[in-house]
Amino acid sequence: MMTLEWQWAAFGQLDGASWYEVLRARQDVFVLEQQCLYPDIDGADPLAYHLLGWGEMDGQRRLLAYLRCFAPGEKYAEASLGRVLTVQAARGAGLGKQLLAEGIRRTELLFPQCAIRISAQEHLQAYYGSFGFLPVSDIYMEDGIPHIEMLR
Repeated sequence: MMTLEWQWAAFGQLDGASWYEVLRARQDVFVLEQQCLYPDIDGADPLAYHLLGWGEMDGQRRLLAYLRCFAPGEKYAEASLGRVLTVQAARGAGLGKQLLAEGIRRTELLFPQCAIRISAQEHLQAYYGSFGFLPVSDIYMEDGIPHIEMLR
């Protein structure tokens, strides 16, 4: 199993090169791969903590996994995770599970005793369920993709 080097940072702590890789990965996954035109640069990134998973691929250090975390009260009453992704070239190696486990761990350290809410793509409901997230809403459309709110 491939292991990742974690970088956990507030927005202002990320250097330009790291932020560029985050935006590239989010564009590749959410805009190009999922063919979804939506405002990825939504003004919320400066409010978030960012978890970057770096690993080696093709002999180069690359951003392979990413998510962002919000404090309680920023997006929801609870802490929240979003923009959860593994780059396409690195899928199938268990990195998504590592990413989510690390994101939950860091969120719980930062905001102890706080629930975590996500807006999950509906087809990933069972995946998030395996981490203890339970559905708390009906299915709704967000950016043309069925989503469901889940709480852990």
